[in-house]
Amino acid sequence: MTAYKSGDPTTLNRLYGRAKGKPLRAGQQNLVNDLLPRIAVPDEGPVTAARLFGQDCPLHFEIGFGGGEHMASRADMLPDHGFIGAEPFLNGVAQALLHVSGDNGAHPPIGNVRIHHGDALEVLARIPDESLSFLYLLHPDPWPKARHAKRRMMNDGPVNMFAAKLKPGGEFRFGTDHAVYLRHALMVMQRHRHQFDWLCEKPGDFQVRPSGWPETRYENKARTVYGHEVWYFRYRRK
Repeated sequence: MTAYKSGDPTTLNRLYGRAKGKPLRAGQQNLVNDLLPRIAVPDEGPVTAARLFGQDCPLHFEIGFGGGEHMASRADMLPDHGFIGAEPFLNGVAQALLHVSGDNGAHPPIGNVRIHHGDALEVLARIPDESLSFLYLLHPDPWPKARHAKRRMMNDGPVNMFAAKLKPGGEFRFGTDHAVYLRHALMVMQRHRHQFDWLCEKPGDFQVRPSGWPETRYENKARTVYGHEVWYFRYRRK
C-alpha cells in the first residue's frame, strides 16, 4: 500500500513543487522586500511564542498556507494568539503579506502573524515539543501517483512530529478535496490513534466546514469550478 513506501517528507530532506510562478507585481515585491523581513521567522534557534511575539500566548502553525486567506482570517479572529505560517511558493507568500498588511487599507494590519518562506518542517522541528495549540494542513499537494506517495505531508514521520509539537488537547486540522489523498490520510491517521482522537461523531462532522474554519480561495475553486467534494478533519492530541 502506498502509505508503506520508504521515506516521507521528514527523511527526503527536499521540497517538491513550484517555488515561484509569474513575476510579482511592484506592490507585491515591495511587501516581500520590506514587510517579510520584519515578520519572518528567525533562521536559527528555537521558535517560541515569547521570541516571536514578545509574550507567551497560544501558538498556531499552518503548513503550506497557499495565499494566506485562512491564516490571516484566523489571526484576525484570535488577536491574542500567535500564528506562524510556512509556504515555499513565493507568490503565495506575497499574497499572504498583502492580507497581513491590511489588504490595501481594507482593514488594519494584522500584527500576530509570522511567516517563513520555505520548508515548514524545518521550522516545525525548532518549535519546542508540546508548544502548539493548533496545527493546520489544508489542501496539501496530493501527489496522486503511487510512486510519489512518500512526498505527501500526511505520512507517519510528519504526523509523529505533529503529535510531538501539539500540546495535549491541541488540535490538528486537515482538509482536502482529493479522494486519493483522503483515503491515504485516513489510513495514516488510523495508525496514530494512540496519539490523536478523531473529533467526529457523524458524517456531517467531516462533510461540512466547521465554524471558525475560514474558506480559502483554493477550497472555493475546488468546489465551485471543479465540482469537488471537500472534507474537513479535526483531531485532538491525547
